[in-house]
Order: sequence, then structure tokens, then C-alpha cells
Amino acid sequence: MYTHEILIAGFGGQGVLTAGQLLAYAGNLEGQHVSWVPAYGPEQRGGTANCSVVISDQPVACPMVSEPTACIVLNQPSLEKFTPAVQPGGTLVVNTSLCTGRATRTDIIVVPVPATDLAVELGNVRFANMIALGALLAVVPVVKVESILEVLPKVMGEDKARYIPINREALSRGMEEARRVLAGC
Repeated sequence: MYTHEILIAGFGGQGVLTAGQLLAYAGNLEGQHVSWVPAYGPEQRGGTANCSVVISDQPVACPMVSEPTACIVLNQPSLEKFTPAVQPGGTLVVNTSLCTGRATRTDIIVVPVPATDLAVELGNVRFANMIALGALLAVVPVVKVESILEVLPKVMGEDKARYIPINREALSRGMEEARRVLAGC
């Protein structure tokens, strides 16, 4: 039996909810029990945004995540708010481009990835969510990367289909960066 409880947090406009949807759709595609619950402030861009994703081999009893097994934080306020909630032994992916502080917990795996900087290198800051998602999947394979790629067109929609190749590249770049950082290179 397994249950992955994932929290993704940042500012509105960073693709927090999209990353969560991708995980949920991919888990569903793989026949898992899933839930996805968005939460955001009244502002659209620039306000707070986070989402809870549960992926399990058992029916999901509670869709809300209060003590995540894995967490992605894309900005400093999210780092400060959610780092204490990660379960011991869990994983925290930190966007070091926007998080000036450091996660000091020693009972979790901290994966520092400059997601925003890497996204800018790829041509658009809006791909930071995919870089962070790739970093998470490199450490905690909650779903197969192939499943994320398969559901990407559904989540992106026809109007954003032209961004699918760069999103694939961003996912791969995040995985590479996480492996590099954890290997100590």
C-alpha cells in the first residue's frame, strides 16, 4: 500500500495548479486513485496559490494535504509556510531562484533547483513549474514521466499546444538538475 500526498505552492501565475493537474491526470491514467484540490487567494496573478494532490493505490479518504510526503515550493513565502509541514523522510523541492532562505530540516530530502533561472534559459519564466515537477519526479517517481507527457496536451489545451515541446524539455531539465544536485556534482 502507498499514498503520496503532494503539496505544490507558489504565487498565482507560476503554474502551481497546472503542475498539480498534471500529476492528478497522470495518476488517473495509471489507474491510481487521485484527488486534486486547488487553493488560491482572491488575486489571480501574484496572489498565493497552492494545491493538494493525493495519489494512492487505495481510495482517497481525505483530499486535503496537511502533512505532505512531498512538496514543491516556488517562492519564499511558500518555503516558510510549508517546510515545517513536510513529513519526516519526505521530499521538498525548493525553487532557489526565488527562495532566498534555506530549508534547514535534516529529516527530509531537500532538492534545491533554480527552476526560474532554468526556465528563463529555456526562453520563458513560465516553465519553472515544469522544471520543479521534473525535479520532484526524479526523486519521488509518484507517476511515470511518460504519463505526464501523455496527459500534457489535455491539460495544456489546444490554445497552448505550441508550448508542449518546451514543457517536455523543461520537465527533462528539472529531472537532470535534481539528479545533478543530489549526486553532489
